[in-house]
Amino acid sequence: MTLVEHLDELRGRIIFSGVTLLIVSVFCFWQNAALLDIANGPLPNDVEPLTFSPTEPFLTTLTLVLYSSILIAMPVLLYHAYAFVLPALTPREKKTLLPMLLMIPILFVAGVVFAYFIVVPAAIKFLLNFNDDQFNIQIRAREYYSFFSLSLISVGLLFQIPVGILAVTRLGIVTPQQLAKNRRYAVLIIAVLAMLLPGTDPITMLISMLPLVLLFEFSLILARAMGTPGEEEPLTEGVGPDEEEQEEREEPDAAPGEPRPPPPSDH
Repeated sequence: MTLVEHLDELRGRIIFSGVTLLIVSVFCFWQNAALLDIANGPLPNDVEPLTFSPTEPFLTTLTLVLYSSILIAMPVLLYHAYAFVLPALTPREKKTLLPMLLMIPILFVAGVVFAYFIVVPAAIKFLLNFNDDQFNIQIRAREYYSFFSLSLISVGLLFQIPVGILAVTRLGIVTPQQLAKNRRYAVLIIAVLAMLLPGTDPITMLISMLPLVLLFEFSLILARAMGTPGEEEPLTEGVGPDEEEQEEREEPDAAPGEPRPPPPSDH
């Protein structure tokens, strides 16, 4: 594809992604009460988020709608981001990456579900009960909904680790053996990524690390099973160089009815 065609492709995908985000935003604003109920789900029953200004309920709801729109539209946005790169790849690379596009929404949704039911409730329980006898603990709505939304989006993105590992192994950038040999560095990177989650507490970090490490190990097993591109290429058909040299040394047989050439003279 030429540069103009790439820019046209980029424009089309940006427009489609923007329209998708707009439609999802309208739907989320229409269902903002349901979104608030879902976001309040991980909170204890006796805790209700607080607001401190006349405009804060509206602005907080608008913020939650925006985060929810990004969260719901994220699989589509990720798909278009990957799909934009495909035309620049070789046919072998396209064949390798196309099946992985199907994994993107599945893994993202799995990460969001895991964060909603496991990570966020555990983080909320730990944070609200930490030195609770020393503080009058209240939850501000704006900060809680930002924490809630960013946690779900972050864990959903971190669950894309298998896509990245399978991509680099199938493209021949690294081998599964190299990744397994440097496993300790991968675990360190996962720990750093888990530490950067909005919770910033050790409970959230440890709970987030466990599935990520398991996903990394599962990706290595899957990468070994799928192999690298060099292992799949069949051997080139035809004779090898030794056979060609041997054939060149052999003289062709005479056609039927033709006298065979005399043997070379000893003199």
